[in-house]
Amino acid sequence: MERLLREKMVTLGASLFARGYSSGSGGNISARLPDGSILATPTNASLGRLAPERLSLVAADGTLISGDPPSKECAFHLKIYQARPGCGAVVHLHSTYATGLSCLRDLDPENVIRPFTPYYVMKVAPLPLVPYYRPGSPELVAAVASRARQAGCFLLANHGPVVTGKTLEDAVNTAEELEETAKLVFLLQRNPAGVRYLEEEQIRELIPGG
Repeated sequence: MERLLREKMVTLGASLFARGYSSGSGGNISARLPDGSILATPTNASLGRLAPERLSLVAADGTLISGDPPSKECAFHLKIYQARPGCGAVVHLHSTYATGLSCLRDLDPENVIRPFTPYYVMKVAPLPLVPYYRPGSPELVAAVASRARQAGCFLLANHGPVVTGKTLEDAVNTAEELEETAKLVFLLQRNPAGVRYLEEEQIRELIPGG
């Protein structure tokens, strides 16, 4: 299983990079193994040029087991896994539109995007905002841990999106849905009065048990 997961992480990382969801060495992804350890992208690694044997294998307590040293943001990945027992993967990107959205003023900290498509509701929402802290800082790690107990997706202010999933494919698919939704937010700003937002009853119909 570990070998297949390593190959999958390389393939999906390259796909995200090729389509502009990350650039340079920005962003990082991880996936949890059955024993609780995680595979993560190494520090300063490009998602477009990962090597299976160089991925960081990290114990649940943060100890490096094998591979290259992990990204400094691996610390908040570990906190997310602790906060969300059902989480199997974490994707953190610096994708253009979601990152641009995270830089705007006066965002609703409990749900940054007011629902206007069913797939945003089903795949992403709610989308809380984590206040800005220096990347890799203990303050950011603590803030992410707090938000991860409440939501599976959130934005880091002035930084970018963090998305979780039961599997690596789930997390990547949701990250892509979020980026496309953020793109629509900017396109619709050209005519904000004309946006048809979903009504509360329509939203409830999309939420299991809603």
